[in-house]
Amino acid sequence: MLTLITQPDHAHLARRIMERCVPLASRPRRAAILHAIGEHDNGWFEEDAAPSADAATGGIADFVSIAREVRHRVWPRAVARLSPDPWAAALVAQHAITVYDRFRTDAAWTPFFAQMKSARGAMVHAAGLGLTDLLDDYPFVRLGDLASLVFCTGWTADQRFGEWTVRGDGPRVIVTPGVFGEPVPIEIAARQIRSRRFQSDADLRAEVVGASAVTLRGTLSTPGYCPRP
Repeated sequence: MLTLITQPDHAHLARRIMERCVPLASRPRRAAILHAIGEHDNGWFEEDAAPSADAATGGIADFVSIAREVRHRVWPRAVARLSPDPWAAALVAQHAITVYDRFRTDAAWTPFFAQMKSARGAMVHAAGLGLTDLLDDYPFVRLGDLASLVFCTGWTADQRFGEWTVRGDGPRVIVTPGVFGEPVPIEIAARQIRSRRFQSDADLRAEVVGASAVTLRGTLSTPGYCPRP
């Protein structure tokens, strides 16, 4: 069986996780940071509503393997949707720049990075703050994203960002060093379909229509937690 979780649902889980993050509680822009975390993948709504089959493998074109042009259109859409909250929008633009950093020297990605940097600058200016402030707030977005992704994808390899390491161990997600005072319950709605080769987008979408609803549950923990200023 294949277990399907939408990108927006993954982002909503990331927010629920980070609502329990102790250092984030005292951040002056906590509300905007949480808004960015919870909505950072809102640009994927359209893509998840009409999933695509990978013509080469017959599998599902997921957020990693889907065509470059799809990834390029998702993030401007997300930033635009968040523009009424410019700080959240700026954080999502920074997220797009960060998660695709490996493509920075790829000429096919140059227009994307230019567009995201321009959007980031406009949103930072609209918020009346500076890029240094943005870079100071952004790690909470990436930490929530990684914690949720590790759970949703079942990744077991260490995922590192800044000082943090996020690791999956079955239904358990482990974050070190600790920034969560107590274990955080994880729960997300998913759908399951047969694992097979899909002949076309239409074939895949027909399978998804008949998907079974399931709920995945687990726990996030941070061994050796100690309070931080």
